Amino acid sequence: DALYDLLEEKMVKRSVSLKSLDPGKVEVASHGSARQRVALKAGISQEIGKKINKMVKDMGVKSLSSSIQGDQVRVTGKQRDDLQSAIAFFKEADMDVPLQFTNFRD
Repeated sequence: DALYDLLEEKMVKRSVSLKSLDPGKVEVASHGSARQRVALKAGISQEIGKKINKMVKDMGVKSLSSSIQGDQVRVTGKQRDDLQSAIAFFKEADMDVPLQFTNFRD
């Protein structure tokens, strides 16, 4: 458990969200040691992508549309204010995965 805490500390120092860690079970190994596999989540699954699409539609902003592109969800809109409100909405929403917002331009 102490080693996992150290890993979390190093990840925070490197600005990696702790939501991207997927810890496995702690296995007891020989000589009183323990072992734990920790996987890193990368991208968004189809299930979470569909959930994000539904959330965009439920926001009620007609100029926003979203589409799943591989392991990303692309949200497009006509006005910058609509996109900023979508970003604020998703930052407040408690998602199971860390979200990143990129390529924001006019």
